[in-house]
Amino acid sequence: MARTDVENDRSTGEPDPAPTRRPSAALNAALERLRLQGAVFLRAEYREPWAYESMSGPVTADLLRPGESRVVLFHVVASGRCWVTVGGGERHWAAEGDVIVLPYGDQHRMGGTADAEVVPIQTFMSPPPWAEMPVLRHGAGGSLTGVVCGYLHSDDPLFDPGLRVFPPIFVVRPPAGPAADWVRANIAYALAQTGAGLLDGGVAPATRLPEMLLVEVLRLHLATAPVAQRGWIAALRDPVLAPAMALLHGEPGRKWTVPDLAQAAAVSRSLLDARFRDVLGRSPIRYLTEWRMHVARDLLATTDLSVVGVARRVGYDAEEAFSRAFKRHHGSAPGAWRASHHL
Repeated sequence: MARTDVENDRSTGEPDPAPTRRPSAALNAALERLRLQGAVFLRAEYREPWAYESMSGPVTADLLRPGESRVVLFHVVASGRCWVTVGGGERHWAAEGDVIVLPYGDQHRMGGTADAEVVPIQTFMSPPPWAEMPVLRHGAGGSLTGVVCGYLHSDDPLFDPGLRVFPPIFVVRPPAGPAADWVRANIAYALAQTGAGLLDGGVAPATRLPEMLLVEVLRLHLATAPVAQRGWIAALRDPVLAPAMALLHGEPGRKWTVPDLAQAAAVSRSLLDARFRDVLGRSPIRYLTEWRMHVARDLLATTDLSVVGVARRVGYDAEEAFSRAFKRHHGSAPGAWRASHHL
């Protein structure tokens, strides 16, 4: 059962499970095509009473992946119980086996069950590069909360802070099965790496465990989260927008117009335009342009297609027009961007 409750005390029993929904085909496709890169990078031993504040999102991202401004953070609770909050909001509680996800890597506070002074994480964490997987130790010597921490990076729209597909923080408790097994595997991996040498530059050895874990946790969260009224997830569940978005995603290179899209999606032009603006905050053509730029970035990073070939694949006959659009969205021309991002 995925859990997104706020300050739930397990001693009083779990809340009634939220009704489980099967993710839409479009959402499943979005999760299947996720490209994620990351690692389990440390574990922590916190003893009551304890509390800390993380560094800002951009500083954390640059620390873990130099040059990046955002990463996805996750904390797997190996033992004990703790709370976490973002921006002074409500405390979300997690216990053994739970996974805390910060999809935009926002600055956050974390602490135990007893009241404690909140201190900056820098006061007890040495900066990388690390010669071996670090173990953070903080607190006053009371009962133990063990946490395994990891990060992932993705340029996918799912993690675009502008779209805010997800809440800034959520907690999921994987049910018995593959997801719970991956949680245990991440914990076991971190324990096994404690004291072991890392790769040059203080990088943890590659493992797909964090990627598999996060994808499954996202499925669980989306299957039980309340239905959103606005945003990308709401659009994928919208009877008007879902078919239209599937068409745009399936044929980004087609010369779409709003009338053509409305006809193909079997809705009126005015209704389609209104739904895009109300749910996604952008016109259909602006959404198409943004999606094309996402597809183009993926093609530049993962294929050997020429810039002209990429431009044509996403609906641009002229390389110059494509280059201008790409630079507006990504800050550099396609060729320069590829030189620094090609896998």
